Amino acid sequence: MFFPGTLSCLFLVRPAPPAQLSVRRGLRPSASSSLLGRTWRRPVPRGIDMKAHYRTAVVQTSREPLDIAVGFAASGLFDTTMVHETAGEWSLAGGVAAEVMVDATSIRCTRDGVTRVEPWSGDPLTAVRKFLADLPIHDWTAYGWCAFELSHAIAGMVVQEGTLLHLVIPETELRLAGSRVYLRSLESDALTAAENAVARIAAESTPTDLPTVPADLEIGADDYRRRVASLVADIRAGKLQKAILSREIPVAAEIDFPASYHKGRLENTPARSFLFDMGGLRCFGFSPETVVEVSPDGRVSSQPLAGTRALTGDPQLDQKLRDDLLADPKELHEHAISVKVAVDELIGPCEPESVVVQEYMSIKERGSVQHLASRVVGQLPEGASCWDAFAAVFPAVTASGVPKRPAYQAISRYEPNRRGPYAGAVLKVGEDGAMDAALVLRSVYAQSGRTWLRAGAGIVERSTPDRELEETREKLRCVTASLVACADRAGTAASRTDAVRTVAHD
Repeated sequence: MFFPGTLSCLFLVRPAPPAQLSVRRGLRPSASSSLLGRTWRRPVPRGIDMKAHYRTAVVQTSREPLDIAVGFAASGLFDTTMVHETAGEWSLAGGVAAEVMVDATSIRCTRDGVTRVEPWSGDPLTAVRKFLADLPIHDWTAYGWCAFELSHAIAGMVVQEGTLLHLVIPETELRLAGSRVYLRSLESDALTAAENAVARIAAESTPTDLPTVPADLEIGADDYRRRVASLVADIRAGKLQKAILSREIPVAAEIDFPASYHKGRLENTPARSFLFDMGGLRCFGFSPETVVEVSPDGRVSSQPLAGTRALTGDPQLDQKLRDDLLADPKELHEHAISVKVAVDELIGPCEPESVVVQEYMSIKERGSVQHLASRVVGQLPEGASCWDAFAAVFPAVTASGVPKRPAYQAISRYEPNRRGPYAGAVLKVGEDGAMDAALVLRSVYAQSGRTWLRAGAGIVERSTPDRELEETREKLRCVTASLVACADRAGTAASRTDAVRTVAHD
């Protein structure tokens, strides 16, 4: 498991031979070791675990997990960071112990300080699986993201230049559950630094009334209407049934990503939330749905959301909009075909008789919008991998279209820019076979000096340009109110000195 489930695990310390002790400190064992200035040699005994092990600690804190997560991301301890929230539990990753990146032509793997770049052919996920399977780290968890265009590679289509997938196995991790912070690191100094960072964050106040940055949602509105009309014509001509057409909104000023994520998380009700800084790409978002979830025992779940109305905060108006959503033939048709595709896709990697629609057309509130939501579940057969389920359903049908390949072609035809992380996935993958792939929507992006937003709408035969444009506005409002301008975020130390307390070390 990622972290010990009980504290008793943390207090169990057994004597170990020198090779094993070096592994537990995150070092690679060797046949030659230095002890008290003397060098001695010995054979590495058979059966010794040659994998690096994490050192662990637990601290108690009175601060909210969101405050600790944001403070850790903003601490500057690591160049590479990821905050990942799942059902009220927060995971934080910092630093790079191993890394894999896939682009249009090659796969770049780094482990043990050595980087290898090789071309890939066929399915790029095959090389990713092999890299993860061979990791010399015990109980690893990988964090990262994949681009929408990874779907083109999986489908055997021509792929544009740019990163398709980026995963890291972190040097240091934190898991926040209630008032406890579970820490682990491959390096003892990094573990101590992380503990100190938690203590410092716990003693700081959270800034309020931060200045925000505006975003003009009318940029490109007329062009979007024209593109919707053209796509509707293609659908009526029988080229496809549905495609999600998106538009991009530039943000002129530089924003504070951790502070913006903090503000936005307080105003949203996501299925997942995330904040990351990886390889020059910064992103935070509030995912309305998961592409796929896989448990260690092979239970698979996918959550298609399609059909949207605004969520205003006025109970009477919101109920009226909900009733309108549930009675709209266009929205019901759009949702129904998305659920059918999800079922068909999961039948491939799962035991066919295990695939069922567990939830159908319920209402999920997600920030400034409400959606029709369903859940499809299944069971992987013995020997199958979470990557089999991922490859079968990625990208989410609710962010691509029906059928998928013609939808990819329509998206490439009518969207001027590569999507990148938009409509891709934020990934968390465990050595135990678990996977969580959250759909990247309701997000903010920054790279190479440019910051932008992006949102889309599902276009079907009954679509009208004005309504689809309004739907993109409704979705963009999930994040536009939380764009915090860059400023000095150094908090004022609180007077309490007992905000954080070390509980245990291993």
